[in-house]
Amino acid sequence: MSQVASARTALINAWGLFVGLGLLMVGNGLLGVVIGVRSELESFGTATTGLIMAAYFAGFLGGTQATPWIMNRVGHIRVFAGLTSVVAASALLHGLVVAPVPWVVLRLVFGFAMAGLYVVVESWLNELVSNDGRGRVMAVYMLVSVGGLGLGQLLIGVASPLVDTLFVIAGIVMVLAIVPVSLSINAAPSFELPPHPRYGELWHSAPLGVITAVGSGLANGAIIAMAGVFGAQAGYSTARIGVFVAAAAVGSMALQWPVGHLSDLIGRRRTILLATLASLASGVVALTLAVDSPWLIGVMALLGGFSYPLYSLALSHVVDVLPSGEAVTGSVAVVFLYGVGAIAGPIGASLAMGALGPDGFFWAVATVHASIAVFGAYRLVIKPRLPEVTIVPYILVPVRSTFVLRRNGGRRRRNGPEN
Repeated sequence: MSQVASARTALINAWGLFVGLGLLMVGNGLLGVVIGVRSELESFGTATTGLIMAAYFAGFLGGTQATPWIMNRVGHIRVFAGLTSVVAASALLHGLVVAPVPWVVLRLVFGFAMAGLYVVVESWLNELVSNDGRGRVMAVYMLVSVGGLGLGQLLIGVASPLVDTLFVIAGIVMVLAIVPVSLSINAAPSFELPPHPRYGELWHSAPLGVITAVGSGLANGAIIAMAGVFGAQAGYSTARIGVFVAAAAVGSMALQWPVGHLSDLIGRRRTILLATLASLASGVVALTLAVDSPWLIGVMALLGGFSYPLYSLALSHVVDVLPSGEAVTGSVAVVFLYGVGAIAGPIGASLAMGALGPDGFFWAVATVHASIAVFGAYRLVIKPRLPEVTIVPYILVPVRSTFVLRRNGGRRRRNGPEN
């Protein structure tokens, strides 16, 4: 199985990996929204809740850096089984110890392990498929990831967030992810450690890619972590909170591909500007609506549909401009930059919500998108025409994940920097 194959063959061979990923994302989505809502119901305070949710992304950042080294030593299957056990245990422990400090530690551990699982799955998939079929395989990966996340968020309506049932469900679902992977995959591919990124050179080559990577982390980290808190502060029922939070994932599933295709046609920078302006407009519209307005569900779908693809756009833009053979380096850099933004996103949104009430959520998200749009417009004004560059196809990646490109991935010819 270590040899590359067509998209269809790779999808058949990796069915267990996809099933396992789907179960992980269902548990991840459920756990994230339950923690946000439970924190609000336990009166932890909005700022404390933001810190708890930000701890996930701090752990996520560490996991993306450490897991490749661990995987290089013990292999994909052992790392997958070990980290899946960690995330399941973390989910269960949330229900046993309900207090801010333990939850910060648990979210840190959970984020570390989930990031590692993303690295395992994505590197595995990329080694199974040839360059020609990679886009189709990663499209399925995106649908499974975002679909599982949204389904998990909807499950909050199954039981009251004040009891431990939802934590138990999340833990059980995630530990079951070990079963299909263990039973369906006989051999793991080889793995090479990625080179260390050079951020100064990356800024020189693609400043908008850098800003978009950090900005998407800020915005999407806030949306993912604090949307459930918004619903709790607005007085939503648990079922409605689930629908409200999942709407962003549904919007992403619907618009990720069209947004990516548009970037292949008109360029990454213009598409980044359009997507951020659409996200900004969604946030502004949300601020004009009452918190109990049913239209907010649709607004959240649009917000997620345009904001979540910014991560993929940033990654695609960076990979476009790097010299051939440095795609992995660019991927590692974008993951790190996204993670830095995602740590600050929930904290910033929680502070805004503490000062402005539930509307602070949309104020925070709109401000981030406005900042990206201003910088994007500035780059287009000072450098409206770019040197000819043959770009790789749009890299379709679900938000909150890392994308590990093959070292020889991305067949392109670079004639000059696209910045």
